[in-house]
Amino acid sequence: MAAAESKPPAGTAACRRLARGCWSAFWDYETPKVIVVKNRRLGIVYRAVQLLILLYFVWYVFIVQKSYQDRETGPESSVITKVKGITSSEHKVWDVEEYVKPPEGGSVFSIITRIEVTPFQTLGTCAESMRVNNATCDSDEDCVAGQLDMLGNGLRTGRCVPYYHGSSKTCEVSGWCPVEDGASVSQFLGKMAPNFTILIKNSIHYPKFQFSKGNIENRKDGYLKHCTFHEVSDLYCPIFKLGYIVEQAGENFTQLAHTGGVIGVIINWDCDLDLSASKCNPKYSFRRLDPKHVPASSGYNFRFAKYYKVNGSTTRTLIKAYGIRIDVIVHGQAGKFSLIPTIINLATALTSIGVGSFLCDWILLTFMNKNKVYSHKKFDKMVDAPKRGAGPGLGASEPSQQDCALTDARGLAQL
Repeated sequence: MAAAESKPPAGTAACRRLARGCWSAFWDYETPKVIVVKNRRLGIVYRAVQLLILLYFVWYVFIVQKSYQDRETGPESSVITKVKGITSSEHKVWDVEEYVKPPEGGSVFSIITRIEVTPFQTLGTCAESMRVNNATCDSDEDCVAGQLDMLGNGLRTGRCVPYYHGSSKTCEVSGWCPVEDGASVSQFLGKMAPNFTILIKNSIHYPKFQFSKGNIENRKDGYLKHCTFHEVSDLYCPIFKLGYIVEQAGENFTQLAHTGGVIGVIINWDCDLDLSASKCNPKYSFRRLDPKHVPASSGYNFRFAKYYKVNGSTTRTLIKAYGIRIDVIVHGQAGKFSLIPTIINLATALTSIGVGSFLCDWILLTFMNKNKVYSHKKFDKMVDAPKRGAGPGLGASEPSQQDCALTDARGLAQL
């Protein structure tokens, strides 16, 4: 009698079943179970949430923010400025070469509107300014020889001398004399300053999109010689009157000319490159940049000196200048359709619509009267059954078909 055929080991059969299960999980398609809940109020909430999310993405994300575009911020920019005009003070006529600092025509420049002049300063000894700390004195004993105050005007000699006017005395210093406070004369240059014209030539480039444009119209009829800026009719004539800039910034010109200040000319290039290049236009805005409501730091002034020789000795004129500083600031962004951000935002929109399901599930499981019934319908609970003894041909650890049972404790009534 032939010998009985040997059966494969139980572990081998289990491995084969495991392998078949893995391949089945790899190739099979799984889809979540859908439960229809007949509840009108919950349905309205669900559709309302979906509608709000859809409106947000369609209107705000795609229409307002144009998130379907690839973007570039901060264009490469160049600025060239030129000021024209003359004015007069109590003693002389001033032209551009004298009242514009620096004269190179960059994006930051100052137009002098008032000066305090201290003429004929020479190296010598004189009374210190009363504004300097501990400068006042009654006798030589109050002045320390060799003392140097960083906020003063020179090296103290140790003598107490009469001040320039009045009966007061201050410590004598060795430096440029007379000091500014004792002999300065104020001159106002702002009488004609509102009519000064400022040409602001600006060109930008977006390297990502290879797009360039300037703010001057390409014409050969001498257009720039007789035009001034107008937001509608002369947008590409960037010639501004100083008075117009100050007015648009909301400032009083006379007050600003006396104390000085900083005005920002902001040029914004927001370009939708899906449209024609003619739709990419500069937008100008003006505002004061220095903190005018803080008396300790408001206003704008600086000092410079002019040197010359008188009888072989060096002499200088010290000028404290108050003026309107113009800062030309260029910014913007460009956008153009790109497939990658479009796909990303579409996927985000479709995913976000699922928030409605999450919200309604939370309401059903938490606040609805039949929340326990819905919970049993939505979630299938798997309970381990008691293990049976190993039968013939089965390993002790091999699960049988009854090892796991699907339970439904409540009979799953219809919703």
